[in-house]
Amino acid sequence: MITNDMRQKMDKSISIVHKAIEEGGGHTILSTGITGDDARLAKAVVDVGVKLVEPNHPALALARGYKGVTTMHDAEQVRHEIRVEQMAEATQGVRNVVGKDIYITVGIPGGFTEVVPKILTDEDFILISNCGADGLHTHKSTLYDLEALVKKAHEFGLCVDAYIGLPTDLHTFGISAQTPEEVAKVAKQMEEVGTDMIGMMTGMSYEGVKAGEIHPQLKERLCALVETVKVPTLAEGGINLTNFQAFVDTGVNILVIGTSIDKMVEKAAQDVVLSYLNYKPQA
Repeated sequence: MITNDMRQKMDKSISIVHKAIEEGGGHTILSTGITGDDARLAKAVVDVGVKLVEPNHPALALARGYKGVTTMHDAEQVRHEIRVEQMAEATQGVRNVVGKDIYITVGIPGGFTEVVPKILTDEDFILISNCGADGLHTHKSTLYDLEALVKKAHEFGLCVDAYIGLPTDLHTFGISAQTPEEVAKVAKQMEEVGTDMIGMMTGMSYEGVKAGEIHPQLKERLCALVETVKVPTLAEGGINLTNFQAFVDTGVNILVIGTSIDKMVEKAAQDVVLSYLNYKPQA
């Protein structure tokens, strides 16, 4: 293993993240969902200033209508059936159009806590590293699994962002921590095993759950994360234009925006089509 080459790759990648946070005055956004796996829309958001994008396998399943899924909740049930090769192809397409100075983190089957075991091979890591990815977007649910994934990802020059969740979350998207004290303890452990960025699942926006202001318990947990670790922090889930400022005020560095953008893009497409369908030529 050529470790110095891989370390240089990782250092260059994480420097993009730090620069984006600095330029944003302490925070930035990571664009995902439609804007993560569709190269045209990835370019659209990058053209207006986004520096971090995230293709992931449930979003790809939804975008491709895999097995007829039409909601992210349904896509989560079949995400493990998406192949690593498909994620590499989608990622390469995004990289081709956004250029080299954009940080791309990728969710792949086996990188989440899957409903069916998916074993990642060295070849899988090589493929993702070579397709233009800077990091792996992960949702492992135990420190043991996360440490193993971090070690392997780093061998192939990939940074890792991992998450903390609640035991009651709709899907298992991270290591569980209920109280602020538990969050601080888990976050520190995640940092100690080499996790490059640590996030918190902040409320699922699936199935029409309306995002509002930050719940006091969530705010306490998120602040505990931000205050505990030195690596960049993320918040993901339920973030929209209404509560965006409330999230920024916690001090979290990276706000992961997916569903909010997806819904706006869907509405914009409908509005354009309706304009054509309802067009009445002038007499």
